[in-house]
Amino acid sequence: MNPNELIIRFDSVDRQTEGPVTRLVGFVRARNLLPLLDAADLEANPRTAKIGPITADIIESIEKTPELFPFKTKGILVASANCRELERRRYHMTFENPDIEGILDGGHNTLAIGTHILAVAHGDPKSVKRIKAWPDFRAAWEASRKEVTALKASTASGSGGPLDFLIPVEVLIPTDTEDTLALEAFTSSLFEIGAARNNNRQLADEAKANKKGFYDELRKHVPASIAKRVEWKSNDGGEIKVRDLVAFSWVPLSAAELPPGVSPPRPADIYSGKGKCSSAFDTLMENADVSTKMADGTHELHSTVIGGALAIAGELPELIDTIYAEFPLAYNRTGGSFGMLRAVTPAKDLRTKPTTPFGKVSMGYRYPDGFIVPLVYGLKALLETDAAGKVQWKTDPGTFLTEHLDEIVRKYKVLIQAFGGDAQKIGKNEGSYSLAYDAFETELLKRRQAA
Repeated sequence: MNPNELIIRFDSVDRQTEGPVTRLVGFVRARNLLPLLDAADLEANPRTAKIGPITADIIESIEKTPELFPFKTKGILVASANCRELERRRYHMTFENPDIEGILDGGHNTLAIGTHILAVAHGDPKSVKRIKAWPDFRAAWEASRKEVTALKASTASGSGGPLDFLIPVEVLIPTDTEDTLALEAFTSSLFEIGAARNNNRQLADEAKANKKGFYDELRKHVPASIAKRVEWKSNDGGEIKVRDLVAFSWVPLSAAELPPGVSPPRPADIYSGKGKCSSAFDTLMENADVSTKMADGTHELHSTVIGGALAIAGELPELIDTIYAEFPLAYNRTGGSFGMLRAVTPAKDLRTKPTTPFGKVSMGYRYPDGFIVPLVYGLKALLETDAAGKVQWKTDPGTFLTEHLDEIVRKYKVLIQAFGGDAQKIGKNEGSYSLAYDAFETELLKRRQAA
């Protein structure tokens, strides 16, 4: 059978229809849910499940009160655009588009149930201690197929065994697979349904934006070594938060001509209002002048102006790392004593040595973002638009930083001293961004005059 193909047997099931969507709702015994664990993944779920207090409570409920479990949980929500009803309450379904089909909601339930089954199959709760998130579970499940199969074979249905507890399962299927328009309406509805269900669990805005494809262009331009460490959707394990990249992307985006009705966030929001930056980014990316909404609810970028600005945004992580690493040195070279600032800790005094945020380059100090976010914004002074409105560099930014950062920091240092080295006040103050921008612009002008 195809890995994305399965048969689920309900113990009891009802059918409900409204418009293009039909819902199968009922109870499935754990033994009959095993095919779903084999086939369906969490790509359709806007966030990835991970082990924690929620899963621990679910497992405890299964172990202590299996007869009450189906009434304590919302269960699992599955979607399939291709589903056939068989005899004896069995349904054959195929997940043709894993991005929107599969498990839409109930990821933590699925992870907890699967982890519990693995522990029972191995006969040892410690066997699953290494499982921390869904990818770990998938690897453990694949490696334990022999044990799981043996467990299923050794316990008969209705015997009250470890695979006999019931699970609430909902399956969304098209009302009419022969009607092209109805099928398209069903497919388009899946994203909205999944997002709405996950709203009940405070789904992060960034997870929804990722699901809609808003980050696809940005991800394309971020260096691969960095992109693979970004948490593009909630709980998928990335150490770099996508909202940081989105916030910094407003440096080049604010240099571009934006569509009517779209305004960039304040410069200080890049530091202290990342949620506002994400919200403004979503508004921009779903604008009809920027992207086209597809039938499945995703958005496809068609604006070359915005695409060009996001290409510049993809270069920023490496430039930010350069500023992070060089700023303390430039501060000291221009007569300051960086290590004496109250918010700064020398690396020699730290057990965990500080590194730059994206490339993980070793640094001599650990210090707050508030010191350098205005300097990152200052890079905007090096941007311009060509005749077609596309954002481009006026000069190579890496070379510019190498040659002019000291003089920029010399001017900027006055601000740090005026705020008594309070990085938070510096990062939140709009004047910090104006000063940094002016310092970059002045050095660029001097460079051109000397040429």
